[in-house]
Amino acid sequence: MSKTKFIFVLGGVSSSLGKGIISSSIAKLLKARGFSVTILKLDPYINIDPGTLNPYEHGECYVTEDGAETDLDLGHYERFSNVPTSQANNVTTGIIYQTVINKERKGEFLGETVQVIPHITDEIKYRIKMLANKGNYDFLVTEIGGTVGDIESLPYIEAVRQMRWELGRNCIVVHLTLVPYLAAAGELKTKPTQHSVKTLLESGVQPDIIVCRTEKHLSENLKNKIALFCNVTSSSVIECIDAESIYEVPVLMHKEHLDDEILSKAKVRCDAEPELTNWIKFLDKLKHPKYEVNIGLVGKYVELKDAYKSINESFVHAGADNECKVRIRTIHSESITDATVAEKLEGLDGVLVAPGFGHRGIEGKITAIRYVREHKIPFLGICLGMQCAVIEFGRNILGLNEANSTEFDTETPYPVIDMMEMQKKISGMGGTMRLGAYPCKLKKGSKVYDIYKTENISERHRHRFEFNNEYLTQYQKAGMTPVGINEKDNLVEIMELKGHPWFIGVQFHPEYKSTVASPHPLFRAFVRAALEYSGKLKKK
Repeated sequence: MSKTKFIFVLGGVSSSLGKGIISSSIAKLLKARGFSVTILKLDPYINIDPGTLNPYEHGECYVTEDGAETDLDLGHYERFSNVPTSQANNVTTGIIYQTVINKERKGEFLGETVQVIPHITDEIKYRIKMLANKGNYDFLVTEIGGTVGDIESLPYIEAVRQMRWELGRNCIVVHLTLVPYLAAAGELKTKPTQHSVKTLLESGVQPDIIVCRTEKHLSENLKNKIALFCNVTSSSVIECIDAESIYEVPVLMHKEHLDDEILSKAKVRCDAEPELTNWIKFLDKLKHPKYEVNIGLVGKYVELKDAYKSINESFVHAGADNECKVRIRTIHSESITDATVAEKLEGLDGVLVAPGFGHRGIEGKITAIRYVREHKIPFLGICLGMQCAVIEFGRNILGLNEANSTEFDTETPYPVIDMMEMQKKISGMGGTMRLGAYPCKLKKGSKVYDIYKTENISERHRHRFEFNNEYLTQYQKAGMTPVGINEKDNLVEIMELKGHPWFIGVQFHPEYKSTVASPHPLFRAFVRAALEYSGKLKKK
């Protein structure tokens, strides 16, 4: 067994309290102290991965370098730590049960009765320890989805109980709960936290540290009360007050000594303070911007806060890098028509057309792109956004009036976007997807070459359909230029429009690689272009 210390982050009282942010903050603080850290998300749903889940069900599906479709919390970890994750960092109940059933079918259990204990719990423990051994990490932070008491989470809680018994103080349990404020009574109430811990104790797990989400500061009396009823020391009751930005949480948690408490419980000595200089500089820029721009986000899931999580966070990173507050105006693509487009896009300094699947809202996206093309407004199209730009250009500039993607119209006479021949033979949901990181060669002299400042890049993908190279010559002659190519498969990855101040469409998802430490160059450049368009910043 490796030297790894295991930190389990569990939640109680309510979902959406921010286990992913607390887990990422713990990892950030320990990494800032010089430890090697990785994170694991255990999701209780029976889907194999979030790839086939509707955004209305689960929010954004995050894609890793190795092409894994994972929970969006892995995006938080990468943005906080600036370290890539992989398939091994996200495990669902579906994967666990599929693996165990496959082993049973192969006879690996030698005729035993296959049960939740020990077979399912053993597989869960194996996945946890496998990741720890893979990198020989100092700490592995494991977040368990859902809340304590959920039926779906019981096997994971049992696995934690067993690991606590097997590994002793090498395992630490951090329990995130809610301490609600009742305005009518004018009081914070600790009873929900007490009941949540009681439920956890019924499963045989005693939390070491209790992190309390709250909108009001906890008094020492309240902390002592929680400590008394939950069998922890007062120093192990950590206040997590609502913050203006998720990026403030690591600093707040350090001020509350969460990292000190974890090191103490793990019996790890570290006299060094976490190195947070650059993080604090980022927060300062975030809180005190010099400029402000308005950018429209056109998509069909805009009413869902988490559907475009990585895009929103990329604007936060790029905005701070430009010392600029990016105000995002979400615009439902179904609301955009020829009659409404001017009103919907009025006052915007830039427009991003978002990725997605399916035909709903497509015509609205195409109408928005025509407007920004004709009015010279900075434009960034991501994945489907790029494909819509290709369709719009084909219809309105090349005269291919019924140009479309075969995703939306299999009978279109001008399939300017189509599925690759090699993909058409693949069956199974998700099987035809191009997932994960792929290389791309940039054309020297192009805008994107100047932005990336290198000829060879690698970006993450999540799509089935591609630009149809049969129309390549027509597009080039008319001014829509392929400036990024996947040379191995001869696929168009980036399109630029000549004669437009800033019009770029990319087939990949740059938002998946933007972090606090390394804001994505495309988002940085797009925000700057919006600033220049607004007249608040002079052109270089």
